[in-house]
Amino acid sequence: MDIGIQLPEIERFVPWPEYRDMAVAAEGAGFDSLWLGDHLLYDKPDGAKGPWECWTLLAAIAAVTERPLLGPLVSPTAFRGPALLAKMAGTVDEIAGGRLVLGLGSGWNQREFDAFDFPFDKRVARFEEAFAVITALIRTGHVDFSGDYYRAPNTELVPPPRPDLPIMIGSTGPRMLAITAGEMDWWNEWWSHFGNFPDGLVPFVDRVDGALRASGRDPDEVVKSVALLVRLPGGEGRLMGAAAEAEPITGSPADIADQILRFSPLIDHVQLVVDPITVDSIEALEPVVGRVHRG
Repeated sequence: MDIGIQLPEIERFVPWPEYRDMAVAAEGAGFDSLWLGDHLLYDKPDGAKGPWECWTLLAAIAAVTERPLLGPLVSPTAFRGPALLAKMAGTVDEIAGGRLVLGLGSGWNQREFDAFDFPFDKRVARFEEAFAVITALIRTGHVDFSGDYYRAPNTELVPPPRPDLPIMIGSTGPRMLAITAGEMDWWNEWWSHFGNFPDGLVPFVDRVDGALRASGRDPDEVVKSVALLVRLPGGEGRLMGAAAEAEPITGSPADIADQILRFSPLIDHVQLVVDPITVDSIEALEPVVGRVHRG
């Protein structure tokens, strides 16, 4: 099983040098992947919260690391024109030396849609058109598309992106799975949706596998991953956009690793959502990474 980590979102103000230090520390600790949430604005009890822009930060992280995969967890396709998003993905992948995983979704937080003037209605229908444009451009470098919501007339990506750049989908909705099953390379689920326990994840995996089989694909062709909440000493509840509704994984490094490994029959990759998320926390997880790698 591979193991990654999500870097901070809105827990506190995090300047670029700290993000850089976290990314470098995570690579040094042996993490296989680095992830950023792609959000713009939340309303929280103590005021508005927002992270740095995801793709700009991904490019910077790509430039200061050499080995881990990296990607958005996940990018709402409504935030950027689909052809531009494909161009951005190809560029970050080039900076990263072929390490990008292009995570895509339809988005859910209406506050940021409204504040940044993105349409919130018909999100799945809009996603379906955006997904068609993005996948065509990533796979072939060209698309000629005219839909109800997006147009990409005789559009080319020059220089072309890596055609096998993996596309990850962060959804288990039946309609979203039907749209994406034929093209996805990777599927991801968030810990609060299944309670942070393997038994709760089984129905989601079954749903994904069913959609893949219905599209004529072998479920083993697709990487499956889950984001898991881990609390270390000093954690007080990680501030995120959505409410937390599941108990975190806790304990000694061996305990944490063993709880993570319980997911190995179901999934290929985990992303740790760590409370607190600091350089010290990342370094303290090095024994967990090693134990997970050893199985």
